[in-house]
Parts: sequence; structure tokens; C-alpha cells
Amino acid sequence: MLLGAHMSIAGGVSKAIERARSIGCTAMQIFTSSARGWKAQPIGDEEARRFRDLAHQFGPRAILVHDNYLINLAATNEGNHARSVEAFVGEIERCDLLDAPFLVMHPGSAMEATRKEGMAKIARSLNGILDRLPDSRVTILLETTAGQGTNLGYRFEELRDILDQLDRPDRFGICLDTCHVYAAGYEITTPHGYQQTFEELDRLIGLDRLKGFHLNDSKNGLGSRVDRHEEIGRGAMGLEPFRMLLNDARFSNIPMSIETPKEKATDLEPDARNLEILRSLVR
Repeated sequence: MLLGAHMSIAGGVSKAIERARSIGCTAMQIFTSSARGWKAQPIGDEEARRFRDLAHQFGPRAILVHDNYLINLAATNEGNHARSVEAFVGEIERCDLLDAPFLVMHPGSAMEATRKEGMAKIARSLNGILDRLPDSRVTILLETTAGQGTNLGYRFEELRDILDQLDRPDRFGICLDTCHVYAAGYEITTPHGYQQTFEELDRLIGLDRLKGFHLNDSKNGLGSRVDRHEEIGRGAMGLEPFRMLLNDARFSNIPMSIETPKEKATDLEPDARNLEILRSLVR
């Protein structure tokens, strides 16, 4: 089982792997730069080499990288869109430098445009970005969203519509966030709802395109369309959806990372506590 947490890169990206291993993670997620700033700090060659060496011991398909929260490839303001494109190119380049296999992205927000126009702009942007980076090895994962405001990708149909417009669909997959899909209205807390949700995902997109999970409880209820993470079992979802996921053989080789709340990014105790709860659910 590839199970871990989002780790701080304070002190260097390789420190994230050391932190993850110290609490028994078999997977993890990181940012490669500030999550809320346009200017990314470069990763030095020696630090990148150390990260690659440690990651090889950690596991070749166990690391997720999350992109900068400011990036919006559907932005209607052309200055913000241009900054988003350049920032996302940098995200891919840093993933390649680190040999990180997966880059998770929030699809984007339609802003003043229609949802259809927003999804088309995301697809055009991604096509143009990959044209600039033909040798990249990174698989880009569109994350399911909660549907706050004009955020795109909260329904599986929207993710499918973006994927259908991509020139190189083999370079893309899906990352499913449990809090987000629950807030978006997918009832995954009952066996029937869980089965229905994954049947719908398989029908519209294909389970073979599911490459990552974010395991988070939700502070808000089913269909709230509010993105507020909670610790495992302490929110509106309870433990049952996590029990079903962790014992679903279809997902045993897919990296799963928690993004549960904690006051300080480098504090490992909340992560260790939430991971222990998850491990206790495995039969």
C-alpha cells in the first residue's frame, strides 16, 4: 500500500523524503516551491541529486508533486493566464529534474467565462505547454475539485471533457480527493454510494486513468461545494469511505497522500496520527 502525507520542503526538497520516511510513509506529496508565490526558488543540482537518490529508495511511483495554488490555466485575464502558463512549465521542469512521476493540478476556474469556455482554455493551455516540453516524462493529474465558485472539475463529466480535448491524453490522469468529491455531491460514505461513484468514474473516464488519491475528511456536508479538509474520521465523512478505499484491491498500487490540517507545516505528529488511523482500517 502506497500511503503517506504531504510533506514540507523546508530545508530542501530532500528533507521531505527524510520526514516522510521517519513516520513510516510509503508515499508522499510535496510542493517544489512556494505554493502561493509566482517566483520559484531554483533547486540546486546537488539537492536534486540527493532527492533522486532518496526517492529511488522510497519507490519509483510513490511521489506526487502538487502545483502552485495561484496557477489558473482558465484565467480570463491574459496577464494572469500568461503567468500561470509559465509557472506550470516551471512545475513540469522541476518534476523532471527530480524524476518525480506525477504532477497534480487543480484544473482552473472559469472566472467570467462559461464553464465550457474555461475547460476549452485549460485544454488549449495544456496542449501548448506540452508542445514546449516534448521530452518531459511527467504524468499530469487533473484533481477532482469541490466546486467552489467557478472552479472546474467538480463533476467527472467536466474532467472527461478536458481530457477529450487534449492532444496527448496518454500524458494525463486523474487524482481523486475524497473531501472534494464528497463536497461535490458524490456519496462515497456508504457501500452503495461508493460503488456507484467508482462505476461512474470508470464509465466516464476509466479507472485506469486514476493515478493518485488525496485522503481527507470534510468539514462540510455532502454536496456543500466547500473545500475544507478535516482530520481522518473527525469530519462529515467518518471512517467508512477510507476503510473501503484502503481495502479496495483495485487501488493497492496507487499513491495515497493525506492533506489533513496542521498548524505548522513541519509538524509530523498530526500526520503520524492520521496515518495510524488509516493503517488501522486495513484488513
